[in-house]
Amino acid sequence: MTVSNIVQGIWALSAVGLIVLVLLHSPKGDGIGAIGGQAQLFSSAKSAENTLNRITWALTVIFLGLTVVLSAGWLPK
Repeated sequence: MTVSNIVQGIWALSAVGLIVLVLLHSPKGDGIGAIGGQAQLFSSAKSAENTLNRITWALTVIFLGLTVVLSAGWLPK
């Protein structure tokens, strides 16, 4: 296995992980439930959303960084 193949594997896994995490996010539009303040009733849901956001951003940075590295041809074949 070459370095390029390993990086491509990590890149593909980050792409799949990014798709899964984006689909796990709750919709931002809370609808009528937001009027009564029921959207943020549980603090644990807010904590889980923050953690999900951080992981999603980290995978986004990894994916975009590896995209630049792979497309620029900076790795030996």
